[in-house]
Amino acid sequence: MTTTESQPLSPALSVRGLTVDYRRRGAGARTLRAVDDLSFDLVPGRVLALVGESGSGKSTVVRTLAGFVAPSGGQIALDGLQGVPGRRIGQTYRRALQTVFQDPFASLNPMHTVERHLARPLARQRGIRGRERLRAAVYELLGQVNLTPAADFAAKHPHELSGGQRQRVAIARALATDPRVLLADEPVSMLDVSIRLEILNLLDGLTRQRGLALLYVTHDLATARYFAENIMVMYRGRVVESGPSDEVILNPAHPYTQMLATAAPDPTVPRAQAAAARRARIEARANRDLSVPIEAPGACNFIARCPYAKAVCTQAPDAFPAGEAHTARCWRLTDQYM
Repeated sequence: MTTTESQPLSPALSVRGLTVDYRRRGAGARTLRAVDDLSFDLVPGRVLALVGESGSGKSTVVRTLAGFVAPSGGQIALDGLQGVPGRRIGQTYRRALQTVFQDPFASLNPMHTVERHLARPLARQRGIRGRERLRAAVYELLGQVNLTPAADFAAKHPHELSGGQRQRVAIARALATDPRVLLADEPVSMLDVSIRLEILNLLDGLTRQRGLALLYVTHDLATARYFAENIMVMYRGRVVESGPSDEVILNPAHPYTQMLATAAPDPTVPRAQAAAARRARIEARANRDLSVPIEAPGACNFIARCPYAKAVCTQAPDAFPAGEAHTARCWRLTDQYM
């Protein structure tokens, strides 16, 4: 887990009330809300994990922050100064925020060498000119991501590299603009299990050494706990639980987080404790109040899948305290759950 007590605590990127709507085409088209009222800060030298199932809205968050999707509402600010209105992204913002995508092969042009992939942002964004100066800068980047000897890797094409090596090239390209913020969208999910830890350790080291503010997007709670200091759990576009990684994973307060934790068991949790938690959820589902509608306007967005749903859940809950710096959107944390 990244720790940076010496780093400043002022956020590099602030997101407040971010909302993203998609309009469906055709007759009877309606709006689909992919991200709903999302707020968080990315702090230099620290990692924040955004966790959820496929379709929860995680990648939409990344695409919006990167400028590929226009937000429907909310504010995005870099260093507290530069807002991001719609798709109009300034050069300063574009250089300061970079993305590492899930598929390292798809994110690289198969016709270009590694040197060309890295030389272009060095020349265009940092103004480095001259063949020898550019080559030296490319070699330096390759060294930072542990691709040595740099001259050998610089001359290769993407198909000549392994999956882990291609992802290191993608990370090096993201670093070429000397960013303040790095968005890592499922950066290890397509890699062999044997090299996932290497890539995460690389990103962790770069975060500390360069003072990067890193958003780590994943569906894997285990790597999120290992890699990130804090976790946000997203379901259907809304963060349902957030807090310190150990607290969220080991003491989940929201039923959705509990479900995710059960699906990816932690070896540090005693087997008997995990089995008891599963039995409790199965029993709760069997005794669910059938009078509670599974669809209700303005209801908790997890009501259809929640084994603990009651009448109060037909109203969307706020984020209630679940521990120190730990919150969850669940009525079970209040006296109103009866």
